[in-house]
Amino acid sequence: MRNIKHKKSESFPICTESGVIDDLSESYPFTTSGGVWAGISDRVMGGVSSAKIGRETILGREANVLRGTVSLDNNGGFIQMATDLTPVPLTTVDASKYDGLELDLWCEASSAMESFNIHLRTPACSRQFSSYRATLQVEPGKWQTVRVPFPAFVGHGPGASTTKFDPSAVRRIGIVAIGREMDVTLAQAGVRFYKS
Repeated sequence: MRNIKHKKSESFPICTESGVIDDLSESYPFTTSGGVWAGISDRVMGGVSSAKIGRETILGREANVLRGTVSLDNNGGFIQMATDLTPVPLTTVDASKYDGLELDLWCEASSAMESFNIHLRTPACSRQFSSYRATLQVEPGKWQTVRVPFPAFVGHGPGASTTKFDPSAVRRIGIVAIGREMDVTLAQAGVRFYKS
């Protein structure tokens, strides 16, 4: 594994000041706001799905690309690219002045539209699998900007299912392929908060 030297955590801008979570201006795997992208699969819970993430060029755009296979075997069923929103783990950001998330996405698929989830974590998420989830649609083969308003996020799992989503304390985002068997190639070239 290569040794990546990077700037100190206090040198990163707070994503809620600019709205930018990641515009890929930092070297991979770092986000613009100091988080670190990771590829995660259901293997952390005994599943057999596989995931890897890397930086590639897709149709002329630099992107973080999630590749893998979602399997439902062993009660599995997800892969994701995820990052904390600050360089300090478990720290939250106040995104309440924004209306939701905006993502620049591209995917490969055999269907006319492909569904993915966005998972957000707050301190209310009391278990590793707890999150606030929203589903979005991506048209395969072309770059598109997709908006997901905060009211679309619904709590799943202990803590989150009984607590309304609060954008004033968000700590992590995941871009997730979940719930059905599929081969995944999903690229993101930007993630930010938006105001209507």
